[in-house]
Amino acid sequence: MFAVFRTGGKQYKVAKNDIIRVETVPGSTGDLVEFTEVLMIGDGADTTVGKPLVAGATVAAALLDQVQADKVIIFKKKRRHNYRRKRGHRQPLSLLRVVDILTGGKKPDASTKDAAKAAAEAGAEKHAKAKETAATVTGAKRKPVAKKAVEAKEAAPQSASKGVAKKKPAAKKKAAAKKSEE
Repeated sequence: MFAVFRTGGKQYKVAKNDIIRVETVPGSTGDLVEFTEVLMIGDGADTTVGKPLVAGATVAAALLDQVQADKVIIFKKKRRHNYRRKRGHRQPLSLLRVVDILTGGKKPDASTKDAAKAAAEAGAEKHAKAKETAATVTGAKRKPVAKKAVEAKEAAPQSASKGVAKKKPAAKKKAAAKKSEE
């Protein structure tokens, strides 16, 4: 079963247990969010299209986290006028897991709310692990660099004493050699 609903000026096609990012929805982690602007519902070969909305249909979702999208750079320039402006923007988003698609005027019951809390807890754990691994990949938890630099300086004189060839003296320039011949 799938549903198409509208929120934040955009339309989303979802099925049960899908995780989506939508424009910011008010609430905190673990809250149950209901979307009543359902445009279409499909179940196999049976599809119901609303005119404009499907009557009595709702999409229930668990709010996993409030996140931000990737940074978008806005750069304005007017040539030959020394005018340059650089701005950045990160759109606030809500991370949702679809818990249930309800039809026929049904409202979310206690089991749906419990499923939303369980989904939010499981999603929050996965999201926290993903943030942690992303932080280590980007280098947020870097080790001190000073020790490596000191070790490298100590290692350099040892390699020179092991019989590594020294640099040859620079070759004489041809111009100087010609003057000396004359």
